[in-house]
Amino acid sequence: MAIIRQQFLKFFRPLFWRFKAGAAAIAIAFQILQGSVVGAGDQSTGPVRFSTEVVPLLTRLGCNGGGCHGKATGQNGFRLSLLGFEPDLDYQSLVNESRGRRIFPGAPGQSLILLKATARIPHGGGRLLDESGDDYGILRRWIEQGAMGPQANDPVLVRIELSPMEKVMPVRTSQQLQVKAFFSDGTSRDVSRQAMYQSNEPGIATVDASGKVQTSSQHGLVAVMARFGEQIATFQGVVPFVQAGGQMNQVQAKLDEVERLTGGSPADKYLIQQWRKLGVIPSRPAEELTFLRRVMIDICGTLPKPEEVLAFAADKASDKRAKLIDRLLERPEYASYFAMKWADILQNRGSGYSTSKQRPGTTLFSGWIRDSLASNKPYDQFVAEILTASGRQNENPPAIWYRSVRKSPEYVESVAQAFLGVRIQCAQCHHHPTESWSQADYFGLAAVFAKVGRKGGFADAEVPTDQVIYLAERGEVVHPRTGAALAPRPLGGPEFEIGPQDDPRLSLARWMTSPANPYFARTMVNRMWAHFLGRGLVHPLDDSRSTNPPSNPELLESLANNFRASGYDIKHLIRMITKSYAYGLESLPSDGNLGDTQTFARFYTRRLTAETLLDGISQILEVPSDFPGMPPGTRAMDLPDENVAAPFLDIFGRPARQTACECERVDAPALHQALELVNSTEIQRKLASAEGYAKRLASGEKTNDQRVTEAFLRVLARPPRPEELKAALGFLKSEPDLSEACRSLLWSLLATNEFFFNH
Repeated sequence: MAIIRQQFLKFFRPLFWRFKAGAAAIAIAFQILQGSVVGAGDQSTGPVRFSTEVVPLLTRLGCNGGGCHGKATGQNGFRLSLLGFEPDLDYQSLVNESRGRRIFPGAPGQSLILLKATARIPHGGGRLLDESGDDYGILRRWIEQGAMGPQANDPVLVRIELSPMEKVMPVRTSQQLQVKAFFSDGTSRDVSRQAMYQSNEPGIATVDASGKVQTSSQHGLVAVMARFGEQIATFQGVVPFVQAGGQMNQVQAKLDEVERLTGGSPADKYLIQQWRKLGVIPSRPAEELTFLRRVMIDICGTLPKPEEVLAFAADKASDKRAKLIDRLLERPEYASYFAMKWADILQNRGSGYSTSKQRPGTTLFSGWIRDSLASNKPYDQFVAEILTASGRQNENPPAIWYRSVRKSPEYVESVAQAFLGVRIQCAQCHHHPTESWSQADYFGLAAVFAKVGRKGGFADAEVPTDQVIYLAERGEVVHPRTGAALAPRPLGGPEFEIGPQDDPRLSLARWMTSPANPYFARTMVNRMWAHFLGRGLVHPLDDSRSTNPPSNPELLESLANNFRASGYDIKHLIRMITKSYAYGLESLPSDGNLGDTQTFARFYTRRLTAETLLDGISQILEVPSDFPGMPPGTRAMDLPDENVAAPFLDIFGRPARQTACECERVDAPALHQALELVNSTEIQRKLASAEGYAKRLASGEKTNDQRVTEAFLRVLARPPRPEELKAALGFLKSEPDLSEACRSLLWSLLATNEFFFNH
């Protein structure tokens, strides 16, 4: 019998793969020879479908992950599509490649895929399956049934439902998630054991492979992604700071008081709602001088001068904060500071070209951005003028955006990240692993820019200033896998209805602000919220996806609707945010919000940007920085691009402007920054200047009390506290050289966290 079986397998196995129509019958013959045929009355095992059962199982086991067979080069000669988004390709790799040695219907248990997964033969991924487990049973039954591939009439996965979708969970408790899959033929089944799970805040709650969520001792908000096939659902957990009962009643009473103080503004309304849900008590309102320094840094990127500090302290008007915000928005520093921010996002880059003549272009573009902000140009118009820019670059400065953004990936990724808050880079090579974006979405957006033409300029330069941007007669983008030409379309939207002579960029600009686009207003609101509050409602701020939900979706939607209704008025948006209760809070945590990093129950401190630091030091010491090729007195925030030599700025995180991601700007502390403070020739030059403030502080008829008070007002925007005054006076008295003592006093204040951070 063994000889007959071997001859049968040798003869029929090649035919099995060639003639799929007879696969089921041959599989039965295999099973007869194996003695493993299922009785006619046994209905315990239905057909195992490749796309909706086998592929999700391979995904959950990690077989088609980027660290295993799902990467572009595969692993040990075996390649699968990342996370199973191309089941036809996966079937060919699994069943037909390597002479079909991975699947053996005649002896399912001897199939290479099962032998390796159970570690019966060496496997680099280790043991993934237990022979007595359900997962092993699914794979084995699929092989026994003929290892059928994807069929045209197979049911399609339509959606998944997660139960529960949200829940309030105390610390150190657990919740089992259940996932139900719904198919196009009307059937549904529980796929909880086949789904993949991932927590976005593992410090607050973890989730195991079976979907069991376990909270830790930390409080806050957590989202858990459940994935089955191409469908994703999200569970949102709330881990309150206090439990129900007497403590919660006290919290609610304090929040009632806060609500009365706020007057019920839209931003404050939704913040308070969330604080109630989490049992969080916000910190106290910040002191007046703290708020003055904070809002001047955040709106203008500058420090308050001593006379501004004293005037604000003396102002007794109840609305002085609101009036201050209005005044700051009209100052030229506001436009300069935010022009620098947008120059980062729009990649107004001076380095990386083969000519040194790009400086006029970066200067023109940064000036256009600054003028647009100063005139409060509506945000939708600002973006549209960039996306649709044509003509000579030195006559239409927005066209200079096309200097750094030149190729299909750069168009797609810059537009998606800067204006839609979407990181779509993954979809260039494969379906996005945590979102619905496909390669067709990626290259459909790239097709919008396929007809962008360029002419003129230097032969050896990447992009000279006088280059002309125009609409070419033809241009197309093809799908990298299918080779099909793709029509221009927005992310997640239908193809644009345009003629052969139309500019698809105009359609994209119209779509940006249409009600069909859920991203545009929300992204700008989230970007501004992150700028002023230290963290986006969606965090990271340019990573909007269903698996990374906003911490306060009602607040984000309310602000976005208000922004649209205002006609995309940027100054109006800034006023809404800076006048919110959360923005005016103290940065020190209280017992009621200790550990909070998500709900804005206190102001989140952050280090000053490199340019604000350097300009602030220059302002305090009254000695301007010298930048090569720039006019004397130029401030760091007014530099036209990142290619102006300034080691201090690079050490403290000036971005290279290679991408549209604000994450390029680094504000994390580092050892070389501390060394720069100690050894900086720039700071020492400013301290030692004969025309600088340090020299003037030591001269004249001032008393030491006056010197110390003046230094504190100038550096920290507040008078010294009694203990600080006493220590500083003792230091000045003990030093024989008053000039050196004053320089040391100023340097010691500049080196404090209080100066280096906005708080």
